[in-house]
Amino acid sequence: MDVGTLLGLLLAFGMIGASVFMGGGSVTAFWDLPSVLVVFGGTLGALLMCFPLATVKKLPRVLMRTLSPGPARPEQLVAQLVSLAETARRDGILALENRLAEIDDRFLRLGLQLAVDGARPELLEEVLRGEMEAMSLRHRDGRAILDQVGKFAPAFGMIGTLLGLIVLLGNMSDPSLIGGGMAVALITTLYGAVLANASFIPLAEKLANLSRQELFVQEIALRGVLAIQSGDTPRLIEQKLQSFLPPELRSPKGESRS
Repeated sequence: MDVGTLLGLLLAFGMIGASVFMGGGSVTAFWDLPSVLVVFGGTLGALLMCFPLATVKKLPRVLMRTLSPGPARPEQLVAQLVSLAETARRDGILALENRLAEIDDRFLRLGLQLAVDGARPELLEEVLRGEMEAMSLRHRDGRAILDQVGKFAPAFGMIGTLLGLIVLLGNMSDPSLIGGGMAVALITTLYGAVLANASFIPLAEKLANLSRQELFVQEIALRGVLAIQSGDTPRLIEQKLQSFLPPELRSPKGESRS
């Protein structure tokens, strides 16, 4: 689990909760069932109109994806590819089949398996780029759901507030009820704003960032597998792949493999 994302969620909601207690407010004053129904029910209904039911059902999985660890660190992947290149250089590319079990990354394992099976370089690249595109589309769909929740929740919060104000203005005969009625009317706006800005919009950006990181790592893996398949030396492969890394993560030249 990604500690940073979990910490961010706890911090956002924790600070909101702390402000309630520090302001002397009562927790029960911030709970209103009709407001919950308007914001959460309305947002869910809007999602069902925007996306197929099968896509909406994936929302829990998408949320869990934002909490999962990111892809392998690029410098670790480069080191792994150089090690695989050394094995291929020393024992032949077929020897990589014995190392497939130690590779956790499904994308890299697929690329090496294709190389071991003797797939042509252009076919290998076509298959792996197809995998990258499919992954990108899945992440785009997941982000679209989170983005829409971020848009709809504040809107339904405002709708709930307007409904509350209409009811409030229709009962102006008792001035003692105005303050409490106004507070309840504003709760829906609070629910929508918190739901969007403290969770779904940041999580949508997190998913987009994870997608960019994963595509970047997969590009390194693809270039590495193609270089291994073409018979490049481990040193040359290391130099090629380290061009993807920032200078502070590159190995000193004196440590390059031969």
